[in-house]
Amino acid sequence: MVNKPNTNKARQKRHKRARKNIHGTAACPRLNVFRSLSNIYAQIIDDTNGVTLVSASSMDKDFKDYGGNKSAAKKVGEQLAAKAVKKGIKKVVFDRGGYIYHGRVKELAEGARQGGLEF
Repeated sequence: MVNKPNTNKARQKRHKRARKNIHGTAACPRLNVFRSLSNIYAQIIDDTNGVTLVSASSMDKDFKDYGGNKSAAKKVGEQLAAKAVKKGIKKVVFDRGGYIYHGRVKELAEGARQGGLEF
């Protein structure tokens, strides 16, 4: 019998380890990324108050394309940045959620930077 490693469990361990050092405040909130097989989600979170300030995903009503590719991730990053700038948020701390900074996670980050967020 072949034992296949649980990749989501390993990702959650990496995320937990990284969250020891990453903390969002009201002045500099945390940009969190969650990547599923067919969609991508991003939130800007104030950890001191435990509040989600802004969120965007490929599941939003105004999002028409398929959400599981790099171009969709970039659009989600741009949408998130536009909403954040509208609320007065310029600087954030990037939390990649235990994923490698590559592919869809990297495209979301680049889209957010192009939209006006600094991290």
